[in-house]
Amino acid sequence: MNPPSLLKTQKLPFSIPFKPPLYRKTITISTFNHAVYSSFHSSSHSFTTSLEKPHKNPVLKVVKCLQEDEVMDSRDAALLVSTCITKNLAPALTVDQGLDRIQEAVEVLKANPPSCSRGMFRFQVAVPPSAKALKCFCSQPESGGVYPWFFLSKEENPTYKSLALGRTRGVFGTGAAVYFKGYYSHTSQDHSERQRLNPAMEMDIPMAYGFLDVSFDVISFSIKYEAGSFYFFIPQIELHEFEEVTVLVTTLAWDISSTSIFEEAIRSYELAIYQARHQLQPFPGECRSIRALKEFETMEDKIVEMVCMSALQLSGSVLEAGTLELNDAPRSSQFSALLSPLSAIANKMYQSDCFDKMIYSALDCPNINSLWASLIIEECTRLGLTYICVAPGSRSSPLAIAASAHPTATCVACIDERSLAFHAVGFARGSHRPAVIITSSGTAASNLLPAVVEASQDFLPLLLLTADRPPELQDVGANQAISQVNHFGPFVRHFFGLPAPTDDISARMVLTTLDSAVNIASSSPCGPVHINCPFREPLAKTPRMWNYSCMKGLDLWMSSSEPFTTYIEVQHSISNPRVHAHMDEVIKIIQEADRGLLVLGAIHTVDDIWAALLLAKHLQWPVVVDILSGLRLRKYMTSFTDIGDNILFIDHLDHLLLSEKVRNWMKADVVVQIGSRITSARIPEMLEHSFPFSYIMVDKHPRRHDPLHIVTQRIQSTVTEFTNYLLKASLPYLCSKWKGQLRALDMMAAWEISFLISSEYALTEPYVAHILPENLQYESAVFLGNSMPIRDADMYGLSQTHNTHNAAAMFNLGLPCHWIQVVGNRGASGIDGLLSTAAGFAVGSNKKVLCVIGDVSFLHDTNGLSLLGQGTLRKPMTIVVINNQGGAIFSLLPIAAVTERRILDQFFYTSHNVSIHNLCLANGVKYVQVQTKRELLNALFTSQQEKVDCVVEVESCIDANAKFHSDLKKFSRQAADDAMDIFSNHSISVTTRQGLMIGRITKLDYSLYRVKLCAPPTSTTVGNKSTTFYREGFVLSLSLEDGSTGYGEVAPLEIHEENLLDVEEQLRFLIHVVEGARIDFFVPLLKGSFSSWIWHTLGILPRSILPSVRCGLEMAILNAIAAKESSCMLNILFPKIIELPKELLDVQVCGLIDSVGSPMDMAYIATSMVKEGFAAIKMKVARRANVIEDIAVIQEVRRRVGNQVELRVDANRSWTYEEAIQFAKSVKNCRLQYIEEPVICEDDIIKFCEESGMPVALDETVNCIGESHFDVLKKYSHAGVVAVVIKPSLIGGFENAALVARWAQQQGKMAVVSATFESGLGLSAYIQFSCYLDLQNADMLQLMDKDPSACIAHGLGTYRWFTEDVTIEPLNICSNSKTGFVEASATDAGQLMQQFQINQNVVVRYFDQENVHEYRLKVDLEGFSFSLNVLEMGKSIAGSVIVFLHGFLGTGKDWIPLMKAISKSARCVAIDLPGHGGSKLQIDSKAKPSLSIDVIADMLCQLFPYVTPEKVILVGYSMGARIALYMALKCSDKVEGAVVISGSPGLVDPLARMVRRERDDFRASSLLSYGLEFFLDAWYAEGLWTSLRCHPHFKKILANRLQHDDLHTLAKVLSDLSIGRQPSLWEDLNHCKLPLLIVVGEKDTKFKKIARQMVDKHCTGTQESPKIVEILNSGHAVHLENPLPVISAVRQFLKSIEKKRFQFLTKDDADALYSSRKR
Repeated sequence: MNPPSLLKTQKLPFSIPFKPPLYRKTITISTFNHAVYSSFHSSSHSFTTSLEKPHKNPVLKVVKCLQEDEVMDSRDAALLVSTCITKNLAPALTVDQGLDRIQEAVEVLKANPPSCSRGMFRFQVAVPPSAKALKCFCSQPESGGVYPWFFLSKEENPTYKSLALGRTRGVFGTGAAVYFKGYYSHTSQDHSERQRLNPAMEMDIPMAYGFLDVSFDVISFSIKYEAGSFYFFIPQIELHEFEEVTVLVTTLAWDISSTSIFEEAIRSYELAIYQARHQLQPFPGECRSIRALKEFETMEDKIVEMVCMSALQLSGSVLEAGTLELNDAPRSSQFSALLSPLSAIANKMYQSDCFDKMIYSALDCPNINSLWASLIIEECTRLGLTYICVAPGSRSSPLAIAASAHPTATCVACIDERSLAFHAVGFARGSHRPAVIITSSGTAASNLLPAVVEASQDFLPLLLLTADRPPELQDVGANQAISQVNHFGPFVRHFFGLPAPTDDISARMVLTTLDSAVNIASSSPCGPVHINCPFREPLAKTPRMWNYSCMKGLDLWMSSSEPFTTYIEVQHSISNPRVHAHMDEVIKIIQEADRGLLVLGAIHTVDDIWAALLLAKHLQWPVVVDILSGLRLRKYMTSFTDIGDNILFIDHLDHLLLSEKVRNWMKADVVVQIGSRITSARIPEMLEHSFPFSYIMVDKHPRRHDPLHIVTQRIQSTVTEFTNYLLKASLPYLCSKWKGQLRALDMMAAWEISFLISSEYALTEPYVAHILPENLQYESAVFLGNSMPIRDADMYGLSQTHNTHNAAAMFNLGLPCHWIQVVGNRGASGIDGLLSTAAGFAVGSNKKVLCVIGDVSFLHDTNGLSLLGQGTLRKPMTIVVINNQGGAIFSLLPIAAVTERRILDQFFYTSHNVSIHNLCLANGVKYVQVQTKRELLNALFTSQQEKVDCVVEVESCIDANAKFHSDLKKFSRQAADDAMDIFSNHSISVTTRQGLMIGRITKLDYSLYRVKLCAPPTSTTVGNKSTTFYREGFVLSLSLEDGSTGYGEVAPLEIHEENLLDVEEQLRFLIHVVEGARIDFFVPLLKGSFSSWIWHTLGILPRSILPSVRCGLEMAILNAIAAKESSCMLNILFPKIIELPKELLDVQVCGLIDSVGSPMDMAYIATSMVKEGFAAIKMKVARRANVIEDIAVIQEVRRRVGNQVELRVDANRSWTYEEAIQFAKSVKNCRLQYIEEPVICEDDIIKFCEESGMPVALDETVNCIGESHFDVLKKYSHAGVVAVVIKPSLIGGFENAALVARWAQQQGKMAVVSATFESGLGLSAYIQFSCYLDLQNADMLQLMDKDPSACIAHGLGTYRWFTEDVTIEPLNICSNSKTGFVEASATDAGQLMQQFQINQNVVVRYFDQENVHEYRLKVDLEGFSFSLNVLEMGKSIAGSVIVFLHGFLGTGKDWIPLMKAISKSARCVAIDLPGHGGSKLQIDSKAKPSLSIDVIADMLCQLFPYVTPEKVILVGYSMGARIALYMALKCSDKVEGAVVISGSPGLVDPLARMVRRERDDFRASSLLSYGLEFFLDAWYAEGLWTSLRCHPHFKKILANRLQHDDLHTLAKVLSDLSIGRQPSLWEDLNHCKLPLLIVVGEKDTKFKKIARQMVDKHCTGTQESPKIVEILNSGHAVHLENPLPVISAVRQFLKSIEKKRFQFLTKDDADALYSSRKR
């Protein structure tokens, strides 16, 4: 190979005009369309074409040259990178504050330098989205002292136009913390197949940047092509623009082996951050020139790309013998990098074919019109106005030609000036800089007025260039000549009337006029500026002599790229003494607020949204969010965020204010409003109703916006400036009652709205608004049309969870949610030009825009469709058109109720039958029509993935829409009223920082009961030979701190996959975790409140609790609340019962017959029950061998009881479809009220309804619907399904039961509560719950203007089975003397619960409270003396002893909840490992022994005999799991089995082991150097812990971790027990003879893969392959995140081991063991 033959030398100048917003600047970069390798010589002169007056930054000198020994090989770099500790800092309001935060963190390191010879620290902070990588790159000082520095584009298809429009997202870096080079595994691969730059976030991992096939000589600074080589560096300062957030990163690295010490790393960092402070300043339009160097070497036919590589690729098995596999590394073809003062590489940073056109030349202008037009366009582009909207016309020809010819201008055209002007409005709204509009004269200019009004009212900058006739053609009847002077009146900020072009006037006048106009348009208050441009003939480029003297004084201007006049605004700082005094008054008002409210109105920029989010987080006030605030359609980082620390968003205040009770209560004392516009009409009414109070409005424009005349402080400021001031103030915590009630009210409204929208299976307009964010990506935005779309989105928009890897990374950065920017034309709120505005907004914002507009708005702007087809530089749009054939908003106004429909249709609705499809077809736009929810979701998903514009038409109906909106308002008002009633009935005992609570739980215990039955339960198998029957269960007793006690019942049925042992295990766990738990006052609302409380207060995933256990817990809590209020459970759920007559509180009871006798016998029993007063009877069927027998029974029963009695049958899913059909046809004339679950397969239910015509009830189907209630229930909305039978103990409590009941009632179906043979205790609760559902149904029917429904008989007839009961007083269910029907009184049931006393005769045993026994054991080994803290509880059953081993940083106490649960089955022991908890360690300082895994195993082997003489079962997590696995493989004489939770057999690859050792050693060193708090912050910032960080108890867990006090031993454990030092156990797994259970979290991708490898590849030698248990909804720390499934898995494993033991026991021993377990 002869490299010189591949190179050639050229000399060319290079200059790129770069236009940031509002200002034209120039950067100079050495570039080609293909890559350019530049090698600069000191003798070469440099030049710039800087057109900005240089900012007076100090000139940095190159203080350090890169030495050869500072460039590491890839192996050393891998070791260094492996030590990296990433620390996330709190989000910063500004970039400067972000740098300050980083500086503070580095100062901590400087104060206590690390002792390690190598290491890496990385600090990162989220900063405002306006921090742009390209802008930082262009802001370098002319003589930089820090190299390298680079810009790397992240655009998928990068172009120069993207750069020119300032919209390219990328990475900026400066300085290098690490350099490394070497050779990679080079395989042939097509360039097009290589992975593009991946935008996914790896926020806890350093990123390296560099080049492949490039060799850089650090001595001569020369660059040359060398196949297979690579050169990389990790930046010292990095600004990374992700889709979701912009992150500022600093990396410090040192390695003595490469002559870099920590002190030198600090010095290098200080130089980099000093320079960065000047580069990252957010001055408007700042863009410093960079050195343009003329001589370079360029390679022929080589396309070079800059590679971005996760530094993790340096470690692990991909790196072997210094060779790195890099062909798949993400890369970008658009970049510019200066590697040294004399070396640069760049690619695709300008268009070479436009290069020669960059320098302005007046000689190209053939006439004076052309000259002036070209001057206007040139100055526009220099000012950053590169987007030009051109309307066709003759008089404007000079301007249009000049614009189309300019190399950096982007032009768009439209035949309709009105649409074109709105398009410009959209661009200004998206880019926050003016668009230029060019029109001809006459009405062409007049058509701009609607858009000009909108821009003026909403402070959007526009530059209007209207061509005109010259003065001599005015007022003389000339064609197309009207007066255009001050044509737009007060709606423009200024009018400039240019004279007709002439060389008698200096061309400087044209330039200064443009400069002034743009300055006015862009200065607060922003708005349109009109320049009228008269032109004489010739209008074309016809040559006509003109005098060049008019260009006098423009030589410098022509040789540069700066605007002629630079306007410099010296802003009055908010810290000005006078302003400061006023702001201090505002701060004082805010500090003294007791009922503060933050209202976020329309917010227009992403920086302001960012600042508003940080303000809300700081204030901790309730936040009312308007749809245009950007924070209404939020995407949360996790499903379960910690309520106490989160922002309390109030999304549904508009609907809450429908309630008079809420309006009267809603009295804020201080309101801070950000942004002056609010969509809702009711919120301003509420503010006016609440006045007087302190009303502080913040907006950056100076105009008045106070229609109610109640603003007391008007602050003209950006949100960022205002927030910055408030962040410095200390604010007290707001009134908990105010926040707590608002939160509960909003929760109720949100639940109600979501329920109604979801349960309505037709595609409704509110549903469209509700699911807006569902398929939106982070880089999407929403444009909402006026009239109904924006109002619906404001009222019904839904914030959603977005659980992605990137979302987790954002959560780690301290951001609770991400926003979706939402805009609309709310300046004048017209419906004209909306489609055109949305298209312009898509261009200006550079986002994928979802536009939602109504059909009338769409038809009003059909010319906007032509703008979609133009090849402008934007991302594809989705336009959702809600077509209800008219203006539906009028149907919701009072006029609709008092006006004839004919008049409404013609003059208000403007009904039409225009085909939207044909309009799209005519304009070549993709069209999709949807009629169902699923079709809409599919269409939105598809359109977001495709790269074409798409119109989605949603069919709607004005009348149906009006009815549904009315229902939503009625039910929201009712929900708010109900919530207010519940609040007024509660005596709030304590207000806490977390909100309001009813009280604290002081104690929970249980009693096992066994009551005798007179017959077997109907769930028992037919043919049971027993003569005595019993029902077993648990009575729960829950006490509050005031002594109030509530009782609940847990009575599982074995046929429903629950048993007493499972239940008792969970109860024992709950007894531990509920102690001291607060009961929030909103718990009785039953609308997600219990689930929220279980998760946030107890830290348990609600679905992990067994249904019967949750039912009993809810029952006990509700009864405890009732006892505290001296009331009953029904009154807690439905406070209005005190206003109701007593007869409405009686519940009809359905009799139950187990149909196992002859038809005559069954008929006799049924007849007897009718005589008792049963108005409804349910008979069990499908329990016989032949369906014909059931048919005969039902026919005979109906014949004997007559037609007045409701007859139900229950098949319990026991028939085949054919059997069910046979039965249905045979009993068709028996008038059955319904058949419960007639078929085995639930998918056949609807088919059965349709074929048989028989009414059906759901039962088992609703017991397993999970969390996606409506998705499952949707298919059962069929009219043939007439009832839903709800068993609270099977469906999971009263909250879930109430949800399903509400759905049934909403669908017009019966909601029937059914018992599962609970005792009188449970039945008393069910009676009250049944009454609650009936009263709820009555309210619902009344709201919907429907007739009351017939009385429903509930399935509570199981009381007849009991010959004894757990209650001393019997439950009174009998015939009502007034009605003659068997009924149960809810009042009596409530009194029974209030006076409840347990029947001691039925109690088998009480809960035996076991205390944890804590003691110390001493173990001596060679070189060590261990004093181990041991926790123990439980008794050994069948010799079972479980030893729990915690992970690193944990303690034995982590296992106590699990031990409490399992200690009934086995003796449980937890040990604090050395360095953790209460264990102590003494080391022989001379020997300096290692705490290796074999030493720990030896220590435990010596410890076990003190605990038990038997073998033990080990349960280990993480580090403890590795120890457990090691001992299972090496110490089988001591271990009987092992549960490996999130554990690994170790590392095999030697380099991977070495890397891990380096990593753990450095972490151990940092633990000693900087303390536990610093260490924990960095430790838990890693991706492995994302799921745990989202757990509501994470802070509590973290606080426990901070209790460790033996840091030296802790650090030693981390280092010595490193998985990099532990011997690999993979081969040993082949010979493992002991049973193993592998437990992993669903979200723990890494360890799920390891677990599968352990089973699939390495456990072939075991007698029985290990079982993998995947714990749902949890990550690495499964035992902390979702403990109940772990408990179940451990006990099942224990059971399997005991089963093996039973094989070797005698029968007597086995019986004795079984009896002891039963006790």
